[in-house]
Amino acid sequence: MTTIEKLQQIVREYMGNSDFVLKPDMVLLTDFEIDSYELVVLIGKVEDCFGIEISDRAIMKMKTVADIIGYIDVQL
Repeated sequence: MTTIEKLQQIVREYMGNSDFVLKPDMVLLTDFEIDSYELVVLIGKVEDCFGIEISDRAIMKMKTVADIIGYIDVQL
């Protein structure tokens, strides 16, 4: 399973929407329709799934799905 496929699975479960499709250029807060607190919760689920730790500073730099994928791929 690719990084984006795993990430999509996490997002679908979190949002309760099995039809949600991730695209690399999606903007996290606006396209996901979540606030910054929900983003932190979602990032926690990403950390658990991939077995990595994402610093608050790194989270603040993440604007798009591609940013998260890039960070995960570097960590793995």
